[in-house]
Amino acid sequence: MKSLIDILDLSVEEIDGLISVANDIIENPEKYSEKCKGKKLATLFYEPSTRTRLSFEAAMYELGGNVLGFSEASSSSVAKGESVADTIHMINCYADIVAMRHPKEGAPLVAAKATERAPIINAGDGGHFHPTQTLTDLLTISRHKGRLSDLTIGLCGDLKFGRTVHSLIAAMSRYSGIKFVLISPQELRVPEYVREDVLEKKGIPYFETASLEEAIPELDILYMTRIQRERFSSQEEYLRLKDSYILDPEKLVSAKSDLCIMHPLPRVNEISTRVDSDPRACYFDQALCGKYIRMALILKLLDEAKDKTKPQFEHEGVLKGVHTCKNPRCITSIEQELEHEFRLADPEKNIYRCVYCDAPAED
Repeated sequence: MKSLIDILDLSVEEIDGLISVANDIIENPEKYSEKCKGKKLATLFYEPSTRTRLSFEAAMYELGGNVLGFSEASSSSVAKGESVADTIHMINCYADIVAMRHPKEGAPLVAAKATERAPIINAGDGGHFHPTQTLTDLLTISRHKGRLSDLTIGLCGDLKFGRTVHSLIAAMSRYSGIKFVLISPQELRVPEYVREDVLEKKGIPYFETASLEEAIPELDILYMTRIQRERFSSQEEYLRLKDSYILDPEKLVSAKSDLCIMHPLPRVNEISTRVDSDPRACYFDQALCGKYIRMALILKLLDEAKDKTKPQFEHEGVLKGVHTCKNPRCITSIEQELEHEFRLADPEKNIYRCVYCDAPAED
């Protein structure tokens, strides 16, 4: 049985296969209308979502299946203190596959380790990973650019807490000819573990800048993100940074004619509504692509669930009970009985990172 926690849980070949199936679903929807008849998807959303939750539900319904679940933590037993593992043990009695969003980083991994028969899909864990948004992005890029290689990709906005950004960098780093332009204020730079463990380790060219205007002429893809109020501990810092980048038609004058403008949505004001009519604006089609790629993913994971082999998420060289994760956004910060585990991320520098949130060991 296979779950999807990180986009790197899928090989390039598997991703290409999912894109192929999604394209076939788009062309031949009737062929898939009863593929999940008698199956149930549980949507466990511990924090608000519109596109991700509804696209998962639409995907399952269009495959002929059914959906159960909750859309906020307060309407579930987590409000009574139930652990993630206990919730998953219970859900295994009722559902065949699970889509889970949680504000704490690593929560879906806890679920994947606990599940007995229902594959777990990470629908976003804090500021960590969002692999199904990445699959959505890859399908969108593939359909609009005709390729996933030889692209200059600009990522703009909140690159520190933007889980969509972290997952997209990891995914695209496996294709040839990729260059990243990282556009953000100093305070919202891409996290160190993404720069060191992905970009620098794999020799992927990247350039960091605070200027969207200077970066835009060379871009094939411009991936805008909002400054996320819910990730800031300080309201003052959020207010200071929230209007850092606003894309408008004037800034697009110097952009390529075939630029693909993307956004995981929701937007606040980082893309002017005047851009919506520009043929280069792909973000609403991007949202539609999310339904089709999730249909393909559900089919794949349900098929692989027939293989009961476990465990998938056992790491080599893991230290247990040696270090304590200090990241307040990590799932270990609220689940006291969860054992702190650290994997060896860089043998040369002897750097260990939390298995759940990737924070470095500090003690």
